[in-house]
Amino acid sequence: MSRQVLDATTTALLRAVLEEVCEGLPRNETGTRAHVASKILDAANRGEITADRLRQVGMEALRSAPTMWR
Repeated sequence: MSRQVLDATTTALLRAVLEEVCEGLPRNETGTRAHVASKILDAANRGEITADRLRQVGMEALRSAPTMWR
């Protein structure tokens, strides 16, 4: 699967959404943050680049993220 190059505006949106979705998550939860980031990036690469949709994807990823405590 090829990845498209995202412009600076979209990249900034992805970062902002990631930070918003992971706001309450401790910084050391890097695996969970990476999982959420991956799902948000996948959605953007499929053309889903509205803030609301990316937030929704991020929240779904956060809820389904594997943790060592489950």
